[in-house]
Amino acid sequence: MSFTSIPSFSLESIKRSDLKTIKDLTVALSTHGFFTITEHGISDEILTSSYAKSKQFFDLPTNKKNKYSHPEMAGARGYTPFGKETAMGETVPDLKEFWHHGPEVNESFDSRISPNISVDEISDFNKEFDQLFKALNALGEEVLRAIALILTKDKNFFIPWVSKGNSVLRLIHYPPVQDQTNSLRARAHEDINLITLLVGAEESGLEVQNTQGEWIPIEAESKSIVCNIGDMMQLVTRNKLKSTTHRVVDYNLGEPKSRYSMPFFLHPSPNIELCSIVDESPESISAHDFLEERLKAIKLY
Repeated sequence: MSFTSIPSFSLESIKRSDLKTIKDLTVALSTHGFFTITEHGISDEILTSSYAKSKQFFDLPTNKKNKYSHPEMAGARGYTPFGKETAMGETVPDLKEFWHHGPEVNESFDSRISPNISVDEISDFNKEFDQLFKALNALGEEVLRAIALILTKDKNFFIPWVSKGNSVLRLIHYPPVQDQTNSLRARAHEDINLITLLVGAEESGLEVQNTQGEWIPIEAESKSIVCNIGDMMQLVTRNKLKSTTHRVVDYNLGEPKSRYSMPFFLHPSPNIELCSIVDESPESISAHDFLEERLKAIKLY
């Protein structure tokens, strides 16, 4: 089955998980792995303020941003400079710079999950993104409950995986594209994690590839959140749920301008074994090792 658009579900319908919602979600996630969440309960104030803080950081001089770069950590926290990340199998880097913010860790978390980094130049930077992280994490858990029902599991099946997970909020800045021969701000790729929540971008550009190889534009809506399946979920469901190729294109080559985005990548704890949850297949890999392999593949190590 192919598709030319993705469906929308309110958070209330996802929580309710009635028969129609579960049926429609099953079709979406087994066909192309994308849908949008409306009426998600995250306030406009939080989103507007978070985008403002993100822009404030990326507006800092390059030398100040670079002091927060930690390539030895594969960019797990802090700043990753422009032109570093390269989609798997590609040779041309993505046209973006980004910041990674994770959970507020304590001794109950796996020691391989890094603490967050403060930004000296911006007041309440971590406080702002701690708030958004918690809101998106809670939303992600609700989606995982619905996904568990799709897979005929207890609704809380995935919660122990992610309650102390290695999830990350990524603040992205795509600078204005000056080279009109390359409109691909993020080249074709699939996400690494269980599920991704993409807070409404300020402008369109996200495209999803259908089974016919056609690129389907996902319209930017500030009041909705795009959700998609990642490779870890595809792996443990043995392709029952689809991690679909997507990209970010600049539609404004005649009038170059910045684009900002805030995807939230929901990851399990590093110690979780990614083995089949739908059959007796014996193959398994830890979430930590899977992530490390993929970070090397996209040239963050």
